[in-house]
Amino acid sequence: MVEKVTIAIAKGRLGEKGVELFTNSELEIVREKKSRKLIFTDKNKEVKYIFVKPADVVTYVEKGVADLGIVGKDIILEENKDVYEILDLDFGKCNFVIAGFKNGSYKKKNQTLRIATKYTNYTQRVFENRNQKIEIIKLNGSVELAPLLDLSDVIVDIVETGKTLKDNGLEVLEKLDYVSARLIANKASYRFKYNIIKKIERILGVSE
Repeated sequence: MVEKVTIAIAKGRLGEKGVELFTNSELEIVREKKSRKLIFTDKNKEVKYIFVKPADVVTYVEKGVADLGIVGKDIILEENKDVYEILDLDFGKCNFVIAGFKNGSYKKKNQTLRIATKYTNYTQRVFENRNQKIEIIKLNGSVELAPLLDLSDVIVDIVETGKTLKDNGLEVLEKLDYVSARLIANKASYRFKYNIIKKIERILGVSE
């Protein structure tokens, strides 16, 4: 059977959880243990699975290289691509937050608020209508360090339990968007491959 649908899956813990969703189904991924390959299929070659960096999942789906993608809502919000978000997969749950020192102010009317984050596009949109001057400082990891070293006033990041914040003397100042793993679709694929996409939704536990 010819491969009908391509699914882009974010590499890492979230992606592995996505892979588990297909276990014991007719579309279970066939792959060798510890394989470094990035492309796999199910046993009937009905679906091709490609493993890519999380930030690239939405790009592959938007451009039609992949019909579907499994990726975190944080990446969807940051990349802001033209795709359909069709299903909350109900794992990888956390929240976007503004965090900083306890009782710290992140509303500086006549001053520039320094914000450390790896989610620069999302942060810009959050603050664009707040009448607050901001300076966004892009970091790729350990953003909690920024306030401690006076690199920023606050951070914008995703938080699951808040333990890392607490351990570093920070706390949530404001909750923003809820985040979890999502199934996204290319708009043309959703129209022209609707039946098999609905089949995949059913395998993932969603009835019509």
